[in-house]
Amino acid sequence: MLAQESVTATLDKITASATELVEGCDAAGVLILNGKQVKTLAPTDQIVIDSDQLQERMQEGPCFDAAHTRFGERVFRIADFTAHIQRWPAYTPPARHLGLGSMMGFLLYTEEEDLGALNLCSRQPGAFTEASETVGWLLASHAAVAFSGARTHAQMEQAIATRHTIGEAMGILMGSRHLTETQAFDVLRRYSQEKNIKLRDVARRVCEQGVL
Repeated sequence: MLAQESVTATLDKITASATELVEGCDAAGVLILNGKQVKTLAPTDQIVIDSDQLQERMQEGPCFDAAHTRFGERVFRIADFTAHIQRWPAYTPPARHLGLGSMMGFLLYTEEEDLGALNLCSRQPGAFTEASETVGWLLASHAAVAFSGARTHAQMEQAIATRHTIGEAMGILMGSRHLTETQAFDVLRRYSQEKNIKLRDVARRVCEQGVL
């Protein structure tokens, strides 16, 4: 997983591995929760997207809860959608109509941060065994590290790109306004604060337009 070229590729590898390694898993995806909004990453099937959107509308569900919970349970499971389920009364009936038979949700986390939930779906009721849950949990644990590492790498690349853009913008201002390096940076910083625009966006504007 850590050998992938991007966060997207890492997530694709995670969900593909889930369908290959977890007994009974027909589809997988990663659910990211931002407040009450849900985003589906690297889904292997449309049913994962439909299920996540349903959990967002109902504000409940196994993977929604997994991504939302910092303490307590780290694994959520619906063994059989055809059975009477009390825990998620708003989510489970329409989810059954989507074609879901059983589901598991695993928190993707490291010691530093919660990341979301690994969502495993089956069209068959009772498809997931204890072995499935064990493998799913182990996969989620390793996936969290890979996901976190890939995201950190992407953030570092973005930071380097931002620094380059700011440096280029400073060079433009130094040449056009005959400023020192410190003065050019102060111009960018003050404009950013006064206009409430991120410094990187101010720098990008200077690079594209040649002026503030």
